[in-house]
Amino acid sequence: MKRRATAVSSNPRTAVDAVARVDARTKDLTKRLQPGEIAVINHADIDRVAAEGLIAAGVGAVLNAAPSMTGRYPNGGPIRLVEAGILLVDQLGPEIMTAVTEGVVLHVGPDGAVALLGQEIANGNVRDVAEVTAAMEEARANIGVELERFAANTLEYIQHEAKITFDPLELPALHTNFRGRHAMVVVRGHDYQSDLAALKPYLKEYEPVLIGVDGGADALMDNGFTPDIIIGDFDSLTDKAVHCGAELLHHVHPDGRAPGRENLEALGFTAGEEYQEFVAEGMSEDVAMLLAYEAGASLIVAVGTHSTMVEMLDKGRKGMSSTFLTRLRLGPVLVDAKGVHRLYEGRVRRRDIVVLVLAALFTIVVIGLVAQPLHTYVDGIRLTLDDLWYSITH
Repeated sequence: MKRRATAVSSNPRTAVDAVARVDARTKDLTKRLQPGEIAVINHADIDRVAAEGLIAAGVGAVLNAAPSMTGRYPNGGPIRLVEAGILLVDQLGPEIMTAVTEGVVLHVGPDGAVALLGQEIANGNVRDVAEVTAAMEEARANIGVELERFAANTLEYIQHEAKITFDPLELPALHTNFRGRHAMVVVRGHDYQSDLAALKPYLKEYEPVLIGVDGGADALMDNGFTPDIIIGDFDSLTDKAVHCGAELLHHVHPDGRAPGRENLEALGFTAGEEYQEFVAEGMSEDVAMLLAYEAGASLIVAVGTHSTMVEMLDKGRKGMSSTFLTRLRLGPVLVDAKGVHRLYEGRVRRRDIVVLVLAALFTIVVIGLVAQPLHTYVDGIRLTLDDLWYSITH
């Protein structure tokens, strides 16, 4: 029988006793994490999306074998965890990943000590808001080093991969028609939920081709839309999304790497039947945009994709180069929806107030014209004038 997690408190200075879930891949762990449970991960430089996934799952505490911030760049994951009142303990060492078995109950003290059955098995560093904020400021000052590495990596990538990136792609046989239509590429990245909510009127009016990149398909379905195409390695999709009727494209790299093939085979799918393979270089989100571009989309709207320096660093320097070149190739056809929800935040325009007042006045006038008391008053005036005229003429 499964034991329920019983976190003592979400205060980062209070001990937590709860069931532990263990996984080196944070996004895989969040799928089975229950509210109040302890996440045991090995995630250097926790990114914002991973942190938001842990928070959404209701994690009681996070134990990280690696440093949650290495100082390479100001990654936004740790600050979100500690500001949410979640106990974050890091640098516990890789041994914690084998010392803790899935489903055991751990005690995590406010000092970073981790105990199993009354015996201390590890001790790490507790991160708090003040310390993480200071570490982020220091990382911002040192980000120039990462920028230099990015430039060097991009040049190396261009030397080896640029020709492949800019060559025409051989598209798989698609039932979905892109020609002359808008396309929207959805990734579970920064602000994807709020941007999708703000874009609902656009989606209903233009009906763009909807492309979900792995978990982006579930994001679309959570907002009431069904993807036309799902592309990626299919490692973070629900069964509902996989079987929603969308065309499935497995992203295969030119060197033969096909990280999602085993996931599709485990579902009993066969290449060329239940899914197609699409060979292209880069990250799956870049390949999704290239697919829409080559298939003839007139405009590509990107939701949740990586565009800022910090977001690209979250994906690693290799992914940064792919994204950089893809955006160069697409040029003005690509529109980034990032932050679009901020355009609709609670600001009342003067024009809106004037329109509202005029509408109210118009309503009052109409009601007055059709109201019975006014009709009676007008009839009285008319009869009085008729009597007066009769008296004058006779």
